[in-house]
Amino acid sequence: MTHEPSEAQKQYLHSLQRRKYWILAAQVLLLLAILAAWEISVEKGYLNGFIFSSPQRVVQCFYTMLKDQSLFFHIGITLAETIASFLLVMILTLGVSILLWWCRPAADILEPYLVVLNSLPKSALAPILIVWLGNNMKTIIITAISIAVFGSILNLYHGFMKVDPERLILIRTLGGSRADCLRLVVIPSCVPLFISLMKVSIGLSLVGVIIGEFLAARAGLGYLIIYGSQVFKMDWVMMSIILLCLIAMLLYRLLHAAEKYAVKHM
Repeated sequence: MTHEPSEAQKQYLHSLQRRKYWILAAQVLLLLAILAAWEISVEKGYLNGFIFSSPQRVVQCFYTMLKDQSLFFHIGITLAETIASFLLVMILTLGVSILLWWCRPAADILEPYLVVLNSLPKSALAPILIVWLGNNMKTIIITAISIAVFGSILNLYHGFMKVDPERLILIRTLGGSRADCLRLVVIPSCVPLFISLMKVSIGLSLVGVIIGEFLAARAGLGYLIIYGSQVFKMDWVMMSIILLCLIAMLLYRLLHAAEKYAVKHM
């Protein structure tokens, strides 16, 4: 039997909805104010338009590249590399974390190395990867994976180790195997953590792809940024940076929606 919400509950929900709209309106107004200040500063000469470009010139550049369809190609390349590296990071994170949880001696041996690899500046590895693998998409994807995977493995593994031991003892008492503990307790308990790691890893994958494209690409938004800075086409640079912000926000929103769906149906 369903109950109608009380008047106080309705008012509370209405206030939450109104606050959400106000925050969204404030965010949009802040963005418009930044763009207006940028455009006016360039027009008045406070900022050098050749170096900093301007919103109007960025829009014109966007429209020009949209018309000749070259922009779709560069965005598609960056998105494909980001999604491929992200999926591989998640597969490796889950697989290696399960192996470490399953085999404690291996975890004790490998954990210090994972910590060192996670702390290592990955941009230092990119030139070595270019020499090993060549100047191609494979190098970019592996660079992105190296940035995101080690921290994700450590976090998920420690999440596995913090699962309530009493629940594991209960499964063993009822005759369950180690695989049953993993399937029925460990993995379900860490689903929220895994989704949170996905939200972090998608951003790190995008960062890794851009670093890789700086060094080993002939296409992509990272290539547009580095090439545009070399030939002083700063409109390309600013447009690519803005597009990367939009892509990062879109990918995060998609994973946030997936997280809400998963939590709702758990």
